[in-house]
Amino acid sequence: MSRVTEQKHGANVDDAVKHTDFDAYQTELVHGWLRTVAFLATGLVPLFFVLDVILLPHELIPLFALYRGLSTALILLQFVILSRTKPGPMSYFHGYFASFQIGGFIALMTVHLGGFDDGYYVGLILVIIGVNLLLPWRGKHTGLNTLIIIGMYLGLNLAHPQPYDFRLLVNNLFFLCSSGILAVSINELRHRLIANEFSLLIKLKEARDSLWGEMELAQRIQMSLLPRRLNLTGYDIAALMEPAQEVGGDYYEVFETETGARYVAIGDVAGHGLNAGLIMMMVQTSLMTLLKSEPDCSPVRALETINAALRENVGRLGSDHYMTMTILKLGDEIIEIAGHHQDILVHRYASNTLEIQPTTGTWLGITDDLRGLIDSLTLTIEPGDTLLLFTDGLTEAGEEHGDMFGQQNLERLFRQGVAGDPEDITRTLLDGVKAYQQQQDDDMTALVVRRCIDKDGLHPASQGSKAPLSSVPSSQKA
Repeated sequence: MSRVTEQKHGANVDDAVKHTDFDAYQTELVHGWLRTVAFLATGLVPLFFVLDVILLPHELIPLFALYRGLSTALILLQFVILSRTKPGPMSYFHGYFASFQIGGFIALMTVHLGGFDDGYYVGLILVIIGVNLLLPWRGKHTGLNTLIIIGMYLGLNLAHPQPYDFRLLVNNLFFLCSSGILAVSINELRHRLIANEFSLLIKLKEARDSLWGEMELAQRIQMSLLPRRLNLTGYDIAALMEPAQEVGGDYYEVFETETGARYVAIGDVAGHGLNAGLIMMMVQTSLMTLLKSEPDCSPVRALETINAALRENVGRLGSDHYMTMTILKLGDEIIEIAGHHQDILVHRYASNTLEIQPTTGTWLGITDDLRGLIDSLTLTIEPGDTLLLFTDGLTEAGEEHGDMFGQQNLERLFRQGVAGDPEDITRTLLDGVKAYQQQQDDDMTALVVRRCIDKDGLHPASQGSKAPLSSVPSSQKA
């Protein structure tokens, strides 16, 4: 069966399950197996002619060669028709016709070989077993098919009467009928198994649809928790997140409190999927609750509070998840930073250089109390300066041979696109990583923060062209 045929077969089966149509499901199975029967018969029917040459009288060889050739041509025609037509009521006709024409020629051969006394009737047993046991149809079709084959055997030999031993006829009919009874019993049992399989597929589909609906709901909840308003007073901000699965473990936040304090956060839960997304939602809720109750709290205080809540909730879940997280409190000239995450890339607008600001501290969810384990860092910020915060899904994206994208390539993309607005930068970064990687194995998030130029809030991209960008090596930290 070709790859295209397999895909069509799978699509038809899925469609039958989708519409809970068992008849269509079984017809699809019968049609598919008929192609197999026809394919096997095109090889086996002419192969039996070799046996004819060895065992039969030479004067019958030309006639039997004709019979074998006609039978092979008919079954080959069936194979072509079955390959080009869709499953339907005619599929069952093909099953009967295959038995009729192959069994008919064999029955005709027994006439030429002496009638009921000849042992060539065993070929009919092969047809009964070979065709009926390969086709997953009901026992009633197997029984009727068997009766047709036995009827042709009796009819053709009685139409050309020859002396025969009644005991041999009874013997032949006994084995033919026994083969038919066995085939009917097996096919009826298989029909029940197929019906049970179909029922299980329906239940699996219902469970899958239910789970998928819950996953979509979880995704919508997660996406709704991400900030809608990104620009803060004095800052132009853009963010882009692409989960590896329906629900991701990456997290970012942009928030301005009622007192005017401005916060940006980014984090990454270990792993991805529903569990990681649940941890992310816990962190988001904790941070928002804290910033509303303490609108001017320090990033260190925020991380200590989030960690305490995270440890409590993760413990109740019986999980051992942890996450990296960095929180920035944006001032007019100074940014306060706390928390261990990826390096922060800083493009200095005035000098047109790139600096690397490392983050320090420890992961959230590892220990009960973070006091004394997190330091507060400060970073000067001038008009036009641009910060890039990202998760390791970008730098650890792998290509075909397993080589990771790496931070150096990310720095290169950032330098190339930093003249654009923040939204264009995030798209350039993610598009570059996606073009490099073979498949997305981790959540990817890019967050760009730019301090507006002067009080007019103009972007660097609107200030005209500048000198070529120079860079500070990664070893030279901000």
